[in-house]
Amino acid sequence: MAADRSTPYEVILKKRDGAKLDPAEIRSFVRGYATGEIPDYLAAAFLMAVYFRGLDAFETAALTQALVDSGSRLDLSGLPGVVVDKHSTGGVGDKTSLVLVPLVSAAGVPVAKLSGRGLGHTGGTLDKLASIPGFRSDLSVEEFTAQVDSIGAAISGQTADLVPADKKLYALRDVTATVDSIPLIAASVMSKKIAAGAGAVVLDVKAGAGAFARDPESAFRLAEAMVDIGSEVGLVAEAVVTDMEQPLGMTVGNALEVEEALLTLLGEGPRDLLEIVLVLGSAMVLLGGVGNSEAEARALLVELLRNGAAAEKFRRLISAQGGPTLDGTDGLRKLPGMLPRAPLTAVVEASSDGYVAELNALKVGLAASALGAGRAAVNESVDLGAGIRLLKKRGDWVDRGERLAVAHASAEDRLEAGRGRLSEAFVLRKEPPCPRPLIHGKVGRG
Repeated sequence: MAADRSTPYEVILKKRDGAKLDPAEIRSFVRGYATGEIPDYLAAAFLMAVYFRGLDAFETAALTQALVDSGSRLDLSGLPGVVVDKHSTGGVGDKTSLVLVPLVSAAGVPVAKLSGRGLGHTGGTLDKLASIPGFRSDLSVEEFTAQVDSIGAAISGQTADLVPADKKLYALRDVTATVDSIPLIAASVMSKKIAAGAGAVVLDVKAGAGAFARDPESAFRLAEAMVDIGSEVGLVAEAVVTDMEQPLGMTVGNALEVEEALLTLLGEGPRDLLEIVLVLGSAMVLLGGVGNSEAEARALLVELLRNGAAAEKFRRLISAQGGPTLDGTDGLRKLPGMLPRAPLTAVVEASSDGYVAELNALKVGLAASALGAGRAAVNESVDLGAGIRLLKKRGDWVDRGERLAVAHASAEDRLEAGRGRLSEAFVLRKEPPCPRPLIHGKVGRG
């Protein structure tokens, strides 16, 4: 039987037995599932076969393209310059997009960012932005494109007609224990990036307790798979493997993270967040055709933070998308006072003297969710003011009774549940922990 006429059963059988699928077979299967011709139980069998047998680089690229072809694709070719996008595989306290989009745009590189909402212990950029009064993240394609053209930056939610097959498959993966498959994750991420229409993308692949990839080796495999897809389909992609053993920055929770992102744009953010922003931002700037070296790009970004240009771009972005009209830097500094705040707080104190040997990002993320800052299901609401302020991080010495963190919630039961989980995230020891790099490495096809 011709490859493009293989039945779903034959495709599943072929992959179950470890054979390589033809692009036409993958395309036909994805199209059939997207249109409803192939039922969930056959798609679930296909996903399980892929989970155990894997896909090679060509199969993964074919799956990615099939997902893209299941819906529409943004056309940003009419915009000046190289439009750059950024994606993170998800973490705790990861507010880098809020800093990177205005910063890279201020460097003269247009940034078109389609983002999502948080699920489970990982936060979502759209939830963070929802804490800004009036901010719209439901831009139409026309509004999205026009804003990138006018101010050089936009952040919006993904439209319903982009990669609809991926939405269906992801929902099925979530209930069939097939989420943590590198080729399936790579195809899902890259299909959305390709459909979003950017000319280049920088991928922030997390490694550690709060990430899908619990160790750097797995993160590098995922990074390589996504960069390989880009090479196969003509999208320039570079990846940076960054650490997520502990949360990024000193805040976890939507409004709290917006405030920290703003402080970073004003030159007052935490060092780990700033460093990752500069590394990712330098890669984005270079892909956008600005600068001749990483050192030159980094120096430019540092200057844009110093002279206020990045903060000014953030101010314009907020105003353009329906947020409050803020008057210069002084107006921006008033933004934290406009954000929601959970009224109840509880302190987590050190139970003994010692170094913070571990600050488990997963446990912190689960604590934030228990406080109300996250959701267990897509349709659940979040408490935008809930979250965590970390006062100590890995390697810090603390005395018994010293404050480690402050939990914020709007209900006593949530506060107590979150505080308990948060206290479990800290491990104190008498010996300092071994250093752990913030940047594990890079993957590119330069």
